[in-house]
Amino acid sequence: PMLAGGKPISYGARTLCEGGFQAVPDKLSFPGGLLVGDCAGFLNLPKIKGNHTAMKSGMLAAEAVIEDVLSKGGEHGKEATSYRKRYENSWVHKELKQVRNCRPAFAKNFYYGMLYTGAATVINGIEPWTLQHHHKDHETLKPISQSKAIEYPKPDGKLTFDLLTNHSRSGTSHNADQPAHLKVLDRQKAKDVNLDIYGGPEGKYCPAQVYEWVEKDGKKELVINAQNCLHCKACDIKDPTQNINWTVPEGGGGPNYNAAM
Repeated sequence: PMLAGGKPISYGARTLCEGGFQAVPDKLSFPGGLLVGDCAGFLNLPKIKGNHTAMKSGMLAAEAVIEDVLSKGGEHGKEATSYRKRYENSWVHKELKQVRNCRPAFAKNFYYGMLYTGAATVINGIEPWTLQHHHKDHETLKPISQSKAIEYPKPDGKLTFDLLTNHSRSGTSHNADQPAHLKVLDRQKAKDVNLDIYGGPEGKYCPAQVYEWVEKDGKKELVINAQNCLHCKACDIKDPTQNINWTVPEGGGGPNYNAAM
């Protein structure tokens, strides 16, 4: 009832970096660059919020660059090594540490995770232990032989919509003649593992119908519709053999999200 009569105005997708405090890289700087915001995993998962940590880490990065590089002559390729210490002394580090155990708690079950997250929020994460992640995300896929197909109802055009109609609301645009920015490293492995064992999962978790297995000369062939890509990076993260690399497309192509998003 709350959505009745409503009109969808936009569409987008993004894979959340849920690793949190434990998954922040030990090294956040390298010669000529720094890892900030979502790139470093600075997401407060219980709040599903990261804009504030992204902005603050950008400020810390700027301070580190000024002190370590620009004030010393601006040598090309120099590393802003103080950035890590600035992060550790900031409220970003404190905030992420407070909620460090929330995501690992869900590994037990949903209800335990909800209960733990509520309790951790109340006590501001002062528990003396740190739970660890026990596997990588791409290691959790089940073979198609162990899975049951989900029958989704047909989109009604009112509350649910077909994928391509939704995709048209994202404003996604790429130069059609550029090389595909989605790189499949070994296409035979994609056939032997992704298709034969897992049933082509990249075609299911992709929210933009980028990946399609089509029949060609009596064989299945993976077609990549890179121009549809929403830059969610699910394929790069979730591919069972880490056989897909998401790279930056040319010319700033991608979804065109407005301020309302």
